[in-house]
Amino acid sequence: MSVKTNNATINRPEGQRLIDAPAVLIKINEYVDQLKDEKAWDKNDRNGITVFKTPGLTMVLSAFHKGAAIKDLQTDGLITLQVLKGEISVTSNHETLTVKEKQILVLHPDVQEEMIAEKETVLLLTAITKEQRS
Repeated sequence: MSVKTNNATINRPEGQRLIDAPAVLIKINEYVDQLKDEKAWDKNDRNGITVFKTPGLTMVLSAFHKGAAIKDLQTDGLITLQVLKGEISVTSNHETLTVKEKQILVLHPDVQEEMIAEKETVLLLTAITKEQRS
């Protein structure tokens, strides 16, 4: 298996970080601190970072200010939303579900959802697709 890193960007010039390897330790508290220390957190309604990515699976840790919304939450595969801190509302097929701290919502593909942060929220979004390793 090859090891994959994410390259430095303008927003994250510190350098590379490991996003795929035989074992990847995700230090959630350190990433949350990093997200909230970045300029993007101060000037936008949210900030996120990909913490793991391999064919068929992507994990993104995101921090949302109260009221931040994603109007078109949709994917080709399953999505899980694990609320680590805070609370979100997700509307799908005219039904609204509230997801609180330490709860997980699983969403099937091909259904468009809307998500709103009811308070400052940190969540781990995991997208599972049919893409396979080559």
